[in-house]
Amino acid sequence: MDIALAVTAFATLFVIIDPIGLAPMFLALTQGMGKARRRALAIRACAVAAAVLTIFGLFGSALLDGLGVSLDAFRISGGLLLFLIAIEMLFEKRTQRREQTHGDEDHDPSVFPLGTPLIAGPGAMAAMILLSTNNSAGWIGVLEVHLVMLSVISIVLVLFLMADAIEKALGRTGILVVTRLMGMLLAALAVQFVLDGLRSAGVIPV
Repeated sequence: MDIALAVTAFATLFVIIDPIGLAPMFLALTQGMGKARRRALAIRACAVAAAVLTIFGLFGSALLDGLGVSLDAFRISGGLLLFLIAIEMLFEKRTQRREQTHGDEDHDPSVFPLGTPLIAGPGAMAAMILLSTNNSAGWIGVLEVHLVMLSVISIVLVLFLMADAIEKALGRTGILVVTRLMGMLLAALAVQFVLDGLRSAGVIPV
């Protein structure tokens, strides 16, 4: 086992995925849901993210080359989609839509935007490709990187499962404040994704 590789992989993925920052985002996106439904969404989102990152860690470089898609395109498209979600959070369109449909059954943010691109975003995908290909340990190193990735996503899951306790502590007013704040932060993150993609593609100067 390469300790240096494990430490590097954990630090890189932890910073990029940012489990602590995702917890309030999960709370805002699942506002008003029951404990069982929220738990199911948390597990599904983390499972989707783990599957996506595993695919990119094993086949990412070949997959993107085969499709003719760049990571810059992932960043830009992901940023635009996240910006639409941020607008809904800021203006409470998500809450209004759920009230009009009389429940949460049609509201499933586990795959998008939670699983991807919030957990398994362009940065995490790129990191998995780089960490899996740029090591000298061969398949042992690839396995190590994936185990580290799963440990980071496990931290995300634990924090997601604590959302009910966080919600009780904040109350309805606190939840509304957090939702608006997370909407603003998500909008900024979305714009940053787009700028990073445009900058990497050479469309705008570094």
